[in-house]
Parts: sequence; structure tokens; C-alpha cells
Amino acid sequence: MNIATVESWIEAPLKRYVDEVHAHLALLLHPSGQVLAQAGFTREVDVMSACALAAAVYATAGELGRHVEGRAFGGLHYAGPQKQLFLAPVATSRGTFVCLTVFDDASSLGLVRLYFAELCRDLADAAPPLAARTAAPSFMNFEADLNRNLAALFGRDEVM
Repeated sequence: MNIATVESWIEAPLKRYVDEVHAHLALLLHPSGQVLAQAGFTREVDVMSACALAAAVYATAGELGRHVEGRAFGGLHYAGPQKQLFLAPVATSRGTFVCLTVFDDASSLGLVRLYFAELCRDLADAAPPLAARTAAPSFMNFEADLNRNLAALFGRDEVM
């Protein structure tokens, strides 16, 4: 399966994870919805939609968990009739990211959780230290940054 990443340190751990769990689709994204890596997607619009939905589900589950249990819910699992979804946070020195994995009966939730723990360790080990920021992040260029990242993920030079 083809893996596309915005940052090179993500590629090897994500490829290993996708191969081990036999994932159909995988995304690594910032909790704001900004894509960092994708596997299995063929259309940009699908990546954008999946990132927006994953970020919304992650934020909602976090708040719901804080109200119910006093802390955010961890990994979320949904078992559909043919495919299953696993959504969980990944902590690194670059911050916390969200990983979305879609798999079927060729794998199991237990295997996905086992290899997800390895992915978390591998990404934490591979992540370069975060450079000190001189200014607060700005959302003024969010759309341009998103389009640039999508172009990089799909191997295009120009952004539509």
C-alpha cells in the first residue's frame, strides 16, 4: 500500500503499522484536522472528509469522556458489518496526533491495539524535537497549509 506523508519521520512507522494490521485505510492527523500522513486513499476529497470527521469525533469523544469519566476517552472502536474503525491518540515530542485505521476481518481489534502500541512507540522514537516557536500559531493560512500538505501527499507540485 502506498503511504504518503508530509514529514518523512512518519513514513516507516506508519508503513509497518499498516502492513502488520492489514489496514485498508490509515490517517495520521493533527487534532485540528490537518493531515500528516495517509495510506490507502486515492482522492483528496476523501482524505479531507476523513480528517474533518476524525478530528470532530476525537474532540467530541474527548469532551464526552471528560463529562462521563473525568478524563478523555482513549481509543475508540466501531465494528461495522464489513469494516471496522479504530481511532486513538498518538503522543510524540511534536505533540499529540490522531490515528484513524480502517480494517476488516483479515485483522482483529486485539491485533490493531497491539500494533498500535508499537506505532505509538515508533513514532515517539522517530519524532524530531519540536523547534521553539517564536510566534503563536496563526490560522490565517490554514487553508493554504492544508492544500500544500494535500498536494505533497498526492505528489503534485501545484495546489488546485
